[in-house]
Amino acid sequence: MGLFDRNREEPVPEAPATPAAPTPEDIMAALDQMDARVTTAAVSTAVVARVRRISERLRATLPRMSNAGLTSVEQYSLIATATSYMPQTVGSYVRLPRDWADSRPVDAGRSSLLVLIDQLDLLGDTVDKIYDAVLAKDAQALVVHGRFLAEKFAPGRQNLKPVSAPKPAAETGLLDLG
Repeated sequence: MGLFDRNREEPVPEAPATPAAPTPEDIMAALDQMDARVTTAAVSTAVVARVRRISERLRATLPRMSNAGLTSVEQYSLIATATSYMPQTVGSYVRLPRDWADSRPVDAGRSSLLVLIDQLDLLGDTVDKIYDAVLAKDAQALVVHGRFLAEKFAPGRQNLKPVSAPKPAAETGLLDLG
């Protein structure tokens, strides 16, 4: 650029497009794909059971996420587990030949299968903790509402006399025989 070219505008490079946040449908589709992937791949039943457990817990937690008061970190962890962490972990394992992955030590004497199981257990424990936190918030809301009801209605309870069922006409002697 020369001395006299200062007023000439340079093209501003476009910022890279940020991918849209996954929708609830995207998240459920990712879980469906993960379930199908471990069902069709020849993987250990231990892997299938762990993936299904995580998937079921995510399916139970994700719809409650917006009303549960979760932090953005917890929300991100749930979404990323469904759409990124679990698919990448399982994908890395599934790409390996089964006999090699299940028997060859790759990390501190552990096979790829054992490494995968440890990773899935960690993801499962994390999702369980968030699920418990979500349910604890719902349970706490129930307790708070119960206290409100007790304060509202319990003080007058002493003054209310239970209403007994009317006695049958035969007992009162008021039978109309005519």
